[in-house]
Amino acid sequence: MITLNKFLLNDSGLTSSNYSELAYIYEKYENQGLEILAFPCNQFGMQEPGSNQEIKQFACTRFKAEFPIFDKVDVNGLFTAPVHKFLKSSVGGFLGDLIKWNFQKFLVDKNGKVVERYPPPTSPFQIEKEIQRLLTT
Repeated sequence: MITLNKFLLNDSGLTSSNYSELAYIYEKYENQGLEILAFPCNQFGMQEPGSNQEIKQFACTRFKAEFPIFDKVDVNGLFTAPVHKFLKSSVGGFLGDLIKWNFQKFLVDKNGKVVERYPPPTSPFQIEKEIQRLLTT
């Protein structure tokens, strides 16, 4: 399972590349058990101002994202979503447990153990070999 927080409405290089690559990887491995869970977040430069429905429509229409896209959550601070509290407490990052920016990725194995945390610029293609390894173990 890959979880990520992300933004959608501003079409930066991170948005296009991450969504295109994630959609490709999901299509390639979903039948082997891969799940990608996307959690929009508006805590980084207010780059996710749309409604939950607008966010989902954008990702599904423009990038053919077929993985679950949840309602917006906080990933830092007092109102951090429980899933992100768990993910961050399991594996620290460059700024400790804070998520620095959108498109932070967490790789979780079949047993729910957080295996790795990847910074925003990490291409989903860069973690494909690790995904393959986890799907076959």
